[in-house]
Amino acid sequence: MTSYLLAGGGTAGHVNPLLAVADALRERDADAAVLVLGTAEGLESRLVPARGYELLIVDKVPFPRRPNRQAAAFPLKFRRAISQVRAHIRAHDVDVVVGFGGYASAPAYVAARREGVPFVVHEANAKPGLANVLGARRAAGVGVAFEGTPLRGSEVVGMPLRQEVITLDRAATRAEAAAYFGLDADRPVLLVFGGSLGAQRLNDAFADSWRDVLGAGWQLLHVTGERSDLPDPGVEGYALRRYVDRMDLAFALADLIVSRSGSATVSEVSALGIPALYVPYSVGNGEQRLNAASAVAAGAARLLDDASFDGDAVRRIVIPLLGDRERIDRMAAAAETAGTRNGTANVISLIDRALGPAGAIASTERKVD
Repeated sequence: MTSYLLAGGGTAGHVNPLLAVADALRERDADAAVLVLGTAEGLESRLVPARGYELLIVDKVPFPRRPNRQAAAFPLKFRRAISQVRAHIRAHDVDVVVGFGGYASAPAYVAARREGVPFVVHEANAKPGLANVLGARRAAGVGVAFEGTPLRGSEVVGMPLRQEVITLDRAATRAEAAAYFGLDADRPVLLVFGGSLGAQRLNDAFADSWRDVLGAGWQLLHVTGERSDLPDPGVEGYALRRYVDRMDLAFALADLIVSRSGSATVSEVSALGIPALYVPYSVGNGEQRLNAASAVAAGAARLLDDASFDGDAVRRIVIPLLGDRERIDRMAAAAETAGTRNGTANVISLIDRALGPAGAIASTERKVD
């Protein structure tokens, strides 16, 4: 029986690909032990047990960004976290560790190396996190979601995606999706969303311009986010939802998308071959703009500036595009080549290679120190 330890968490961008790989491993081999390493504070503390996996806890130890008291305490705390992971590896006779970034991954990589266990790194963002930058130096395999991600020894494997996205037949599901949202399957649909919490910039822009979208002959499916108080005008052709738990149906209905460009969003939209206008979130280290770069280079998407995105920008940029069916069709054709639905299988191939003769270290040869 193979024992897998998948490490990561903190955000949905780390947890969701981890769970996609966990599900595929469990489906392939029901006898395998699939364990998850995470912190008690992260999103994984809720999502992992709910999915039926055992969550092994490691202390949350952020990397210090400046010399202060936290930095002085970091070495001891990090050593303690490594010891916790080593204990988990030994207690569960782990054969391979797979890291997806986040606080749990850094001590997992060090612990695996000290225990003589092979480990694999997957990076979801075009701009890698520090844990994965360090882990990639000694990993048995390194997979990245986007071309050009600067990680040593990496290969592009794509993003592990939800099963409902991998198997989605957009054309066959369109009628069901239209009925679900109360829209007309025979008329084009613009899908606007900003993630589970929404995007205020996008919400404000389309609150000012939804009439222009409908006037262009399109319908609007607008997912505002759970915290939004944007009023629903209740007009035909405009479906406003705070939250959608069937994003597969939203994707099935979308002829064009306006959204943020988080790694999961870009990967899913590209995998499904949907043309998009991305408005990268301007806060952070610029990874959202980089995430969209490959889709933009392929001609499947366009980047719009967050600071200037408002109702006038929709009227100036989006509305003319809605009237240019030939251009949308060209973007859709380019989108077919911009992504992959095979990310989960590709990551599992990395894991299998790490466990094979070239990548694995037999448990009988593991270090003890």
